[in-house]
Amino acid sequence: MKKWGGWILIAAIVAGLIVLNQTVLDLSPDRIRGWILSVGILAPVLYVVLYTVRPFILFPASVLSLAGGLAFGPLYGTLLTMAGATAGAILAFMFAKKAGAKRVEEKLGKRGEKLQDQLEHNGFFIVLLLRLVPLFNFDLISYAAGASKVRLLPFALATLIGIIPGTFAYTFLGFSTGSDSTQTIIIAVTIFAVIFIVPMLFRDKIKSYLQGRTNGSE
Repeated sequence: MKKWGGWILIAAIVAGLIVLNQTVLDLSPDRIRGWILSVGILAPVLYVVLYTVRPFILFPASVLSLAGGLAFGPLYGTLLTMAGATAGAILAFMFAKKAGAKRVEEKLGKRGEKLQDQLEHNGFFIVLLLRLVPLFNFDLISYAAGASKVRLLPFALATLIGIIPGTFAYTFLGFSTGSDSTQTIIIAVTIFAVIFIVPMLFRDKIKSYLQGRTNGSE
């Protein structure tokens, strides 16, 4: 009963945050953009800081990335988003290291345990692959890597490189929503579709590959 009570509490908190966002805060990309830019020259710093702490406040990365594109454009927005996303991933990674593997494993469950098994072997390559092809939640990968034996530098480099395509797709799409050019919007949507749909075509093959690596290590 206590176990179910914990899950019900978590579900209630998440639902509450969603309702709060939609009915009170209205944290749309455009509203976030306005708030970030209101601090003037410190806007880039504020944006990176928000992205860095994002894994701990249950805020969707996609919305923040779209806001970054709106606020800073596709190129500068991509660089800032990459900096914040990588910093946030490192923070989650280090938190998992400090919290201890056993405690993190309990929180991640069986899905996290399988991911950890895969990360134990070729950490850099596996993290890079999972960043390029979203088989798992972005933050789940960070926590699972931190609870495994993956070292910080390979994890950080794989994350930084692996998020380049997706980050650019989101920021360019966010930028296009504030554009009056139909051509820009079409290009942004096309790039977004290609970067996210094409990798999904290989999901099954990648899952089989990762499963094979895990089974082969047992």
